[in-house]
Parts: sequence; C-alpha cells; structure tokens
Amino acid sequence: MSDHAIPHFHNQPGLPKIRIGARQFMCIGALPPFDHPHIYIDMGADGEAVCPYCSTHYVFDASLHGHSDPAACEVKAQAA
Repeated sequence: MSDHAIPHFHNQPGLPKIRIGARQFMCIGALPPFDHPHIYIDMGADGEAVCPYCSTHYVFDASLHGHSDPAACEVKAQAA
C-alpha cells in the first residue's frame, strides 16, 4: 500500500475530541474490522468538523502538520 495522499484518522480510543493538522482528511471511525465507511471530510475555513458516522469532533491545529494529537489516532500506511 502506498502512503495516503490525504491523512486518515480513527477514534479507536473513543475520545470526545481529536486535534489534527489537516483540514481535509479521512475518518474511518474505529480500527478495522470495526471501522465505518471511510469518508472524506473537508473542514473548509471552519477549523473543526464532526464525523457524521461516529460523531468524532476533529479540531484543526496547524502546528501538527498533518498529524494528530493523540498520535495514536493516525492511520499509518502499511509497508508492502
């Protein structure tokens, strides 16, 4: 699998809020096999968004540069 062009995030820990360093991203819900349909979310200028499937509240933080806080909520690309 190649690296994700758009960052992917999950909320396996069930957190009420996740800070992310991207305004455009994919939410997958929990980790597979308990994930929901992978959906593209674009915050636009708002700086925050709520996933319509899992209700995770994502908040933009430019200092994270495409990553998340907590870091464990990033979906890492798997090596081939």
